[in-house]
Amino acid sequence: MTSESGKVRKFLFVNRKAPHGTVYALEGLEVVLISAAFDQDVSLAFLDDGVYQLVKGQDTKAIETKNFSPTYRALEDYDVNKLYVERESLEARGLAASDLLVEATVVKASEMTALMEATDVVIGF
Repeated sequence: MTSESGKVRKFLFVNRKAPHGTVYALEGLEVVLISAAFDQDVSLAFLDDGVYQLVKGQDTKAIETKNFSPTYRALEDYDVNKLYVERESLEARGLAASDLLVEATVVKASEMTALMEATDVVIGF
């Protein structure tokens, strides 16, 4: 999708939900992959319980659901390299960047707000 000027639009997908128990995280990831396949400028942001989507070592056997977290590693194959995690959300959950299964830029809440404001389309999951 391009604007009338022919410029590629910037999309920011904001993930706020835990990875399991609802369809939001998985469907959000699928939409990101589809958008990236159409050569859009795609970024992802993880806030609140959404930071759990990126945590290493998820084991979903006890809840009998598929563990889709390894799919986040495929983002690089789709040229989705702009992943942002809100520092305050990590800290509130006792997590650090080293707990994440992919490389992401950790930003303060104020920086996350600036990212959202500089984006053409913000879509929340």
